Amino acid sequence: MKRRGSLPGGGDVSYPYFVVNGRMATAPATYTSKPGRRVRIRFVNAGCDTAFRVALGGHRMTVTHTDGYPVVPMTTDALLIGMGERYDVEVTLGDGAFPLVAMAEGKGGAGLAVVRTGTGRAPSATTRPAELRHHVLLGTDLRPTEAARLPEGDPDDQQELVLSGTMNPYRWTINGATYPDTRPITVRSGQRLRMRMTNMSMMFHPMHVHGHTFAVTDTGLRKDTVIVRPMETVTIDLDADNPGQWPTHCHNLYHAETGMMTMLSYRT
Repeated sequence: MKRRGSLPGGGDVSYPYFVVNGRMATAPATYTSKPGRRVRIRFVNAGCDTAFRVALGGHRMTVTHTDGYPVVPMTTDALLIGMGERYDVEVTLGDGAFPLVAMAEGKGGAGLAVVRTGTGRAPSATTRPAELRHHVLLGTDLRPTEAARLPEGDPDDQQELVLSGTMNPYRWTINGATYPDTRPITVRSGQRLRMRMTNMSMMFHPMHVHGHTFAVTDTGLRKDTVIVRPMETVTIDLDADNPGQWPTHCHNLYHAETGMMTMLSYRT
């Protein structure tokens, strides 16, 4: 079974509280159902600077969608969700009161909700289910369904995005420049563009393209936000089918604010 320790660079800023649907772990939201029911849970990481490792105590989750696109179902104990990513999972519920924990990756704190199908004491605010330490799935582990794949075709152009930065001074760059001085990614309507994103920093960067979805080249996985881990490269293919000027940036919004952004710019 694949296990992952805490991934480096899950976010720069520590916070006193982490919330699930606006509720702190000391006063969590409770969601009720019945034992044996199969339910769908949609996870949305709305944090600007925190990746979350998510698990439902006493259960395994089957991932069915990411960023709105169906995937070949994959079962896991926990799921790592980068800033801006969305995942749908299905779970068959047991009998009792179970902690749904969103642990802030690399930061120590966590958000909590409670799933209750029967009697039993509610989990405490400091509960950390064992599933968080078992099989942890990343979006790049998934494969698309055939219906979600881009049509067959070779790229018309390829562009390189080298992601880097420093903590002191706090400055995050694409190809050595900070926005608005970054060079735009230019494309013509109807082209297929390949973007090769190489992370030369020790933070991980959930990269997001506005106005489009893309396919991770190695697998065909459809997404609009993808984690590029430290010292790794992710290549994506994008069909230029929505003319305009579209921000392309790290979804750690502190990184975007201090420079890690450019524009996907259609040219005539």
